[in-house]
Amino acid sequence: MNASLVVVGAGPRGTGFLERLAASLPLLYGDEPLDIHLVDPHPAGAGRIWRAEQSSLLWMNSMAEDVTMFTDDTVQQEGPVRPGPTLAEWSGLDARSFPSRRAQGAYLRWVYEGAVAALPPNVTVHEHRTRATRVGGPRAGRQRVWLEGRPEPLVADLVVLALGHLDAELDPEQQELAHFAERHGLLHLPPAFTADSDLSAVRPGEPVIVRGFGLAFVDLMALLTEGRGGRYDADGTYHPSGREPVLYVGSRRGVPYHSKIGYTWTGERPPLPRFFGPAEVDALLSRPDRPDFRRDIWPLIDKELGFAHYHRLFHAHPERTAVPWADFEEKYAAADPAGPGLRALIDASVPDPADRLDLEALDHPLDGVRFPSYASLQSGLRTYIQADLTRRHNDGHSVDLAVFLGLLSVYGQLQRIGDVGGWWHGFFSFLASGPPGPRLRQLLALSDAGVVRFLGAGVTVEADEAAGVFRAGSASVPGQWIEAAALIEARLPEPSAERPGSPLLQALYEEGAAAAETGLLQVDPADGRVVGRDGQPHPRRFALGPFTVARASGAFTRPRTGGAAFRQNDATARVALSFLRDLACRPVSA
Repeated sequence: MNASLVVVGAGPRGTGFLERLAASLPLLYGDEPLDIHLVDPHPAGAGRIWRAEQSSLLWMNSMAEDVTMFTDDTVQQEGPVRPGPTLAEWSGLDARSFPSRRAQGAYLRWVYEGAVAALPPNVTVHEHRTRATRVGGPRAGRQRVWLEGRPEPLVADLVVLALGHLDAELDPEQQELAHFAERHGLLHLPPAFTADSDLSAVRPGEPVIVRGFGLAFVDLMALLTEGRGGRYDADGTYHPSGREPVLYVGSRRGVPYHSKIGYTWTGERPPLPRFFGPAEVDALLSRPDRPDFRRDIWPLIDKELGFAHYHRLFHAHPERTAVPWADFEEKYAAADPAGPGLRALIDASVPDPADRLDLEALDHPLDGVRFPSYASLQSGLRTYIQADLTRRHNDGHSVDLAVFLGLLSVYGQLQRIGDVGGWWHGFFSFLASGPPGPRLRQLLALSDAGVVRFLGAGVTVEADEAAGVFRAGSASVPGQWIEAAALIEARLPEPSAERPGSPLLQALYEEGAAAAETGLLQVDPADGRVVGRDGQPHPRRFALGPFTVARASGAFTRPRTGGAAFRQNDATARVALSFLRDLACRPVSA
């Protein structure tokens, strides 16, 4: 029987793993026969999120020039570099445009087909357009992967789970809201992927409470406005079709994610990592106790991002600083990350407070801000969004791009530590993974047209049994409430070990796989092996992607930024190939 590898999930993460497998296979595995089974109900390459069967109104969150599926010499990997084109280079799209997700899906399909074509003749790829429901088998023997609609399982020497973003069953709060909506004939849409949500029940003109102001909201906004026949004219004014609802949107922060940066880098880049690199991570991992994120890790991250910020400020805008860079750098390096001396140094060296980096203030832009009415809140939020757009498209504030580069560097280092809690990932997305500038300009136009209205920060939602409506309030406008017969949770499902939306993941947990406190699957950050509740990594099961504690910032990335997911894919592919090669030298267990 041929050696066999099952990859569950053939979207961008599964495709990236396959590309790395093809790159190292001739050197590590040789010419023995190998069967690779790819299991995914969605098209290989594009997968669920990037499939062609979705609205053309849904955009990528990155410019075409900032998207690649190929490694370069900045990726810290043992496998060979296989360069390839960015989405812009492959498609001929405007490099600075934000393509549709359909366009990205076509690129991913091409990458997938190229990875398959790069495999040598001794490797056979089998596609299974269905779902995997369970993985079983002994640690020392072949694994069995059961597929939906098929009585006999696939038999595999190794299994790699590249499941992508997962659904989740409703948590207690969402269950209560769903039951309340059912009792009163209301509409409740729980956390989900917006492209998969049925929005047909959202009635024209009705008020809708929307909880969530990130990228899921941006998709919702597009589908319920342009998707219902509204249009923007040449000067950006929105002309309603009359079929739109009125979206009352709020969240914990009360503001949308920061706009994508609209200029390119020039000049010297900050030398990263500097204060949160391999040596610092080694020290954290060598501790006898597990490092605490806020106490042990965050001060190092804060100092690292500050270094990126001030390196750019001193080099690009020395007139806005009070001391020479060499003096500042020496004292900055020596300062305790968590001590008062670092703040005193910054205050003395950077005269204008607007030029200083305050990550806590960035994370809570509306803290302590109160508005006398919802009408005044609308004006205040429009001013905030316009200021963000202006700053993010003005290279006089290129310190923001330096911090973005710092965030990417930090994300790569954190993968070695594993699960650091959900706050960091939300913070990263808020600063570094926001919507394209044109989307925020559309948001402003929709606000002007009265189609979108802001709720503010610290939003709470109540189910009013007596009135039979949902009520939403916020800390930004105390004591005032919005009532609606519809509630949409515009956010992705939270990972949960108790309520995973994947039967396969549920079965893994029941069999003994470990979950972190955040509900993510425990894996060995070094090679992606699934870790059991006994603390031991499974020798034949691997997992890659956002459902694991070693989640990266994306399955694809900007060129020449290290590609943390690429590094993971490479490491897992090489461990898998070495295992399969060694297995060929000894008898196979049934």
